[in-house]
Amino acid sequence: MFKRKIFDQLITHLPQKEFSIVSGARQTGKSTLLRQLEGYCKINNIPAIFLNLEQKSILSELDENPLNLLKFLYITNERVVVFIDEIQYLKDASNFLKLIFDEHVEHVKIIASGSSAFYMNKGFRDSLAGRKKIFYLPTCSFDEYLGLNGKDELLADKNLLMKGSGRRSTLITYLQLEWENYMIYGGYPAVVTEPDKNEKIERLRELRDSFIKRDILESGIINETAFYNLLSIFAGQSGNLVNSNELASTLRIKHDTVSSYLGIMQRCFHIALIKPFFKNLRNELIKMPKVYMLDTGLRNCLLSNFQPITHRSDKGELWENVFFRVLSDKYGFDAIHFWRTNAGNEVDFILPFIDEPKAIETKYDKNQMKFSKYKLFRNTYPELPLSFVWLHPFNEEFFRRTFV
Repeated sequence: MFKRKIFDQLITHLPQKEFSIVSGARQTGKSTLLRQLEGYCKINNIPAIFLNLEQKSILSELDENPLNLLKFLYITNERVVVFIDEIQYLKDASNFLKLIFDEHVEHVKIIASGSSAFYMNKGFRDSLAGRKKIFYLPTCSFDEYLGLNGKDELLADKNLLMKGSGRRSTLITYLQLEWENYMIYGGYPAVVTEPDKNEKIERLRELRDSFIKRDILESGIINETAFYNLLSIFAGQSGNLVNSNELASTLRIKHDTVSSYLGIMQRCFHIALIKPFFKNLRNELIKMPKVYMLDTGLRNCLLSNFQPITHRSDKGELWENVFFRVLSDKYGFDAIHFWRTNAGNEVDFILPFIDEPKAIETKYDKNQMKFSKYKLFRNTYPELPLSFVWLHPFNEEFFRRTFV
C-alpha cells in the first residue's frame, strides 16, 4: 500500500518522548495514515491500540476521566503506542494530552490526528510546550499523486529527469497530462484515486458543500454565506494582496469579521497567507499579505471551472498557485515571502532565509519573461538571484526548473 511522505517522519519520531500530532484539512488521509502506522507497529511487534473518538462510548469514557485511557492498554513492560483518531472531539484535548504525558509518558506514546481548531488555540500551544510535535499532512504533492495513482513508472521517470540536464524521456507527454490533471483536480486522496473526471468533480463538490460546512459549524460562524463568499473570492484572487477593508466593504461585514474568517480559513488549511519581504519601509508595500489556496482542486471547484489549462483565462494564476504548493511542500509556509513596491514592482516569491536564498517569478509562457522589468529588484537585492519558472512550453526541463 502506498505511503505518504509524512509516514517515514512519524516512524522516525516514534521512539521520541513527545507525542505526535497529525494535523491537516479534512479528508487529507489522516485516518488512513494512522491505520498504516498501526500496521507498522503490529509487523514490528510494538504494542499498539487504535481509538476512534467518533465512537461515542470511547469518547464518553475519556471525557469522564483522561486516566480511563489506561483501561484500554495492554499489560506490558514496553511503552504502548496509542493511536487516537479525531482527538478534537474531546471536551478538553489539551488537558487530556498534558495529563497523560506528565503522569504516564514512560508507558504511553500517543499519536493523534485532528482537524482544525483544537491544536491551534493558545491553550494547546502553551500547555503542551515540549510535550508534542505537530506534523502537517497536506493534500497530495505531485509525487504522492503519481504514487497513489499507481503511476510508478512515471514517478521513476520524473525522478530520473531531475538528476541532470540533457536527459530525454519517451514519457514526457504522459507526465504533462498527469501534471495538468493534478493542477485541475488537486490532491485530495479520494479525488486523486477516482479515475472518472465527472466523479472527481462530484467528490470535490462534496468536499466544498459538506466538509467546509462542518468547518463553519465547528468554528461557530454565524454568517455562513459571508464566509463561503470570502473563500470563493480568495479562490478567484489567489496570488493577490488581501485588502481586509475592501473585502469587508464588498461582503458588507465588519473588518474584524474578515480577520476572524481569515484565521479560521488558515486553521482549517484552506488558505495560506504569505508576508511581504522588504528593506525600504518608505517605498515597499509592507502591510498586506498575499493569499493562496492550499489545494487547486478545491480552488477550481469554488470557481466551477474545470476547463483544460490551455482554455483557461486564469491559467497564469493557477500555475502560480500550484508552484506555491511546490515551494510550501519543500520549505514550509513561513519561509516564503513576496516583494512589492508602492509603485507596483513585484516578484512573486522570495525565499530570503533558506540555505541558498533566492527569488522566483512565475510565468505561464516562457515568452512572457522580461528580465529588464526586474532591474529595480536586482539592483536592490543583488544577494537574491532571480530566476523564472514557466509552464509552457512543457518539456523535460520543466521538473528541474520547478522542483530543484
